[in-house]
Amino acid sequence: MQKGNSFYCNNVVYKPWGYEYVIYNNANRLAVTFLKINPGHKTSLHCHPKKKTGFIILSGKARVQIGIYKENNRNYGPLSRLVFRPGLFHSIKANSKKDLYALEFETPFIKKDLVRFRDDYGRQSKRYEGKKFTKKIESSFIKFKKPKIGKRQKYNFKNLEISLEVRKNLKNLVNRDDKTTSAILDGKIIDDKGQNVISYGEIVKTSTLRILSDVFKIKKPLTILRVEKKK
Repeated sequence: MQKGNSFYCNNVVYKPWGYEYVIYNNANRLAVTFLKINPGHKTSLHCHPKKKTGFIILSGKARVQIGIYKENNRNYGPLSRLVFRPGLFHSIKANSKKDLYALEFETPFIKKDLVRFRDDYGRQSKRYEGKKFTKKIESSFIKFKKPKIGKRQKYNFKNLEISLEVRKNLKNLVNRDDKTTSAILDGKIIDDKGQNVISYGEIVKTSTLRILSDVFKIKKPLTILRVEKKK
């Protein structure tokens, strides 16, 4: 693992708008970051030139700007999925009186791959936060662990259940009407020519994975992160 990435796997990064920390990583290929954005605050309008990023909103209301034009704003609630290609500017605001919580997925894992265009806190010309803005992760903070094949790790967050599992097939995963959200943390589904249909870093409805697996095959066991409302 890259030296910089290793440091951020063990520390919370404090921001003017809240904090974030790496909750899971798949070497340098992918990282999952847990974000807390304080009410009324927002991230800088920024992009990542080298990596694709995606989000699952866990709790709160998000106001998301996509691109550099202010009028291109949209609202998102819990279990919403967002994916941004490399180089696409974006900003996320906690658009209510409550904290906004989200999971961010970056592929590949390059924490310092950041260009800020506009920032409410004067950081537009600055790089990603260094050591003086960090503290060691406390034991009370959730950290995801990769489960063994056939086993399922479960974590509770507010009214949600977040689970991780490794599967060789997707039979009995969900029915076609399932409304939960999943992200692939490792593995891929390919067609009969060996081309990728879906791979790690993608965020989809869980039922989409089930439907794709009926037509295509799993090249490598899938590590799946799944978010759903508690029953």
